[in-house]
Amino acid sequence: MKLFRTALLTGALALSGAFSFADTHIYVRVRPPVAVREVRPVSPGPGYYWVPGYHRWDGNAYVWNNGRWEQPPRARARWTVGRWRHTRRGYYWTDGRWR
Repeated sequence: MKLFRTALLTGALALSGAFSFADTHIYVRVRPPVAVREVRPVSPGPGYYWVPGYHRWDGNAYVWNNGRWEQPPRARARWTVGRWRHTRRGYYWTDGRWR
């Protein structure tokens, strides 16, 4: 009975997002399309950085998310571009982030 309650609690926490597993990637068997060549709009001002667009998986197909201008969160912060990675299980997305 204790094992059942532990499994039930673990499952509930995982579904709620309050619990994290080491490998929480969503794998896609279909190779992502080539990135769209975007036309950058004019920067909104000095100090903005262009964050490029990317293809995301919506559960059925890849959908393009447009790039955007962002201000770094702190001085000397650098953007690490997100990318699709490939393993024997398929492709999974690694988010871009400020470093």
